[in-house]
Order: sequence, then C-alpha cells, then structure tokens
Amino acid sequence: MIDLLFGDTKDSGEKRINLMNYKRFIKEFGPDSADGQSRISSRKPDDYKQLFAGNIDDSFRVGLSLTKKSLKLYSDFYSSDIIIASPLGLRLIIGAAGDAKRDFDFLSSIDLIIMDQADIFLMQNWEHVLHLFDHLHRKPKETHGVDFSRVKLWVLELWSKFYYQLLLFTAVPSPMITGFFNKFSTNFSGKLTIRNEIHLNRAAINNVYIQCSQIFHRFDCQSYGQMADARFEFFTTKILPKFRHDPMMIRTMIFIPSYFDYVRLRNYFRNEDIGFSQICEYSKPGKVAKARHIFFYGGRHFLLYTERYHFYHRPIIKGIRHLIFYEPPVYPQFYSEMVNAMNHANQGKKMFTDYSSMSVTVLYNKFDLPSLLPLVGTKSMTKLLSNNSNVHMFITENVLH
Repeated sequence: MIDLLFGDTKDSGEKRINLMNYKRFIKEFGPDSADGQSRISSRKPDDYKQLFAGNIDDSFRVGLSLTKKSLKLYSDFYSSDIIIASPLGLRLIIGAAGDAKRDFDFLSSIDLIIMDQADIFLMQNWEHVLHLFDHLHRKPKETHGVDFSRVKLWVLELWSKFYYQLLLFTAVPSPMITGFFNKFSTNFSGKLTIRNEIHLNRAAINNVYIQCSQIFHRFDCQSYGQMADARFEFFTTKILPKFRHDPMMIRTMIFIPSYFDYVRLRNYFRNEDIGFSQICEYSKPGKVAKARHIFFYGGRHFLLYTERYHFYHRPIIKGIRHLIFYEPPVYPQFYSEMVNAMNHANQGKKMFTDYSSMSVTVLYNKFDLPSLLPLVGTKSMTKLLSNNSNVHMFITENVLH
C-alpha cells in the first residue's frame, strides 16, 4: 500500500515514509497462527483455503490520512482521505433510526467507492451494503470544521451522487449485484459493465462427472419483484409433488441460495407436515450433525440446505440421491461440488444402486441469467432462455437436449 500511495521509495533515495499507528494495525489485523491455515482442514477446496486464511473478522474500519511524507492509520473519518472498512464495520457507526448515537455525515463527501469481492458481501449480510448506500451523499447535520472555500458548488446543490464513481468487482455475476449496480451507479457520465464470456469448457457443469440426469425447469416470471413468489408457486405446485409422494425420491436435498426463501420453504414444510431436516448458517454444530445423520439414513425425506452454510463450511454431505437447486447457486462451483457429492463413495455400501436412479433438478427464469452464465456457458444459457421448451436436460458430456 505504501508503494501504491507514495510510489516506490526504496530505490528512489527519498526520505522514508512516516507510518503512524502501525503497531496497533498489526495487533488488530496481523496474521494469527500459521496465517490461519492451522484451523483449515486440508480436505477443503483451494479457493476456500485462500479465502478463509488469515484474519477473517468481518467487522473493521480504518481511516487513512495522507501527507507528502506520512501515512496515519486510524485517523478520524472527518480528516481521512481514505476509509477502508467492511459493511458491518460501517453499519455499526451509521446505526439505525431510533439509535441514541449515530454518525453518517462523513458519507456525504465520498468521491470514489471501490467494492472489492462484492460477492462476499452477499454471503455476509447484503442489508448492510444497502443500508450504507442509503446514507450516502446526504446533507450533513453538522459542519465538522469544514473549509467551505474548498466545497464544490455541485456538492452544495446535493448533486454528489451524480459525480461520485463506483467501482465494483465480483468473482461471480449475480442478479442482486447487477440490480444494485444499476441502482447506485448514478454518475452523470453513465456506467460500464464488463463480463467475461463463459465457454462450455469453463462452465461449472462441465466439471460434473456423475452420470445422472440434470434437468433444468424454466418458469414464467413477469418482473424481478415477482420472482420469489413465482418461484415458490412453481416449486410447490409443479416440482415438490413429484418428490414428496414417491418413495424412490427419498433423500432429496434442496439447495437454497437465499435465507428468506429457506425460511419460507421451512415454514411451508412444517405447515404441510412434510418430513425434513434442515441446515442453515444459524444451525449449531450439534443440530447439523444430527440433521446429516438423519438424512443419510433416510430418516427424513428432504434436507433443506442453504448456500451460505455451504460457503462458510464446505462440507461433503453424504447420502444425497436427488438434488434440487431452488435457484442457480451464487457460486457456480457449488453446483459441480454438490452434484459430484452424490458419488457412490458417499452413499453407503448398502444404499448405492446406480446413477441412473439419481437426479438433479434446477429451477430458473430469465432473471437468473447472471447466475446461469457461469453455470452452463454462454451458448447453453442462450438456449435455456430462448428455446420454446421449458424443460432441458444435460448429460455428463454437457450435451443439451
């Protein structure tokens, strides 16, 4: 960071940069034992090891104040040139309506926001991000010692939201991130989105080696706001009855990216007296172990399983014979991970018959386009969305039928 802000000072012969509060920074954010690797199982995927290594505290905020020859860490936000923070770290300062102590005037003068790894925010709490942006560029309640001679006219006119820049980086496309970017990227010069074309050999479905049917069901939806209700209606009336009453469909996992959809399905299953186990990001370890045990031995017909839990733990769930993706996963690699977890080694010696009796079901609609792209590739995605048929099947060799 020193070289980024001040240039390479090591070989220039210039005076060293004065770095203030560095010891405090190392104490709070320095690596733990073995850079965090000691607490991560060697069996976890490489991307998991890389993401969760080191300090993974999701509540932090640091102000940076710059001069020609110095960098002060932990400077007051109103005298800071740069703020490095997590959504939760800022949310705790911003507060909520009714809180005795709130502070968000410092957000009124933001010129540039860089959201790095925005997809991770989806796995934390996206509401913190929305809450933060709802408090951007508001009229300050106090002056905070501002030099009004330096304040631009368009700031006084409360036009800052039309001048600030938003740079958003994400490892995976997402309808929520796309909608967020379109709403809050308000610079008068316009906006630009860059996406990588995903060829079939790079699509997640190409990494599946289990030879079972993978059936994609398209349902109609008129608007993004109606998508949750339309998906729920389609699932409960068209998909669930086929699995609920067939004894051959026992040990069906329902993979649910959204926690709100998970709660809705959980309540529906309870009201309809449908036997199920459940694992979500709020489940305690003992409850998780019990749910996995019951599911493996067929004690419950269904297992409700959230993507956020999988993101933070990445376990191999054994005993899956039928897998339903309530919607395409946020992380495309989770698709191949979950399908490949259905291999015979995870079924038990007396439980495995053959892959032809297993199935994978995916629900999608036109608003799932960002998530479908890395899942099936550009060409297959076009067929899924434009073909007259609402049902499409993939086989292991990734040939669309």
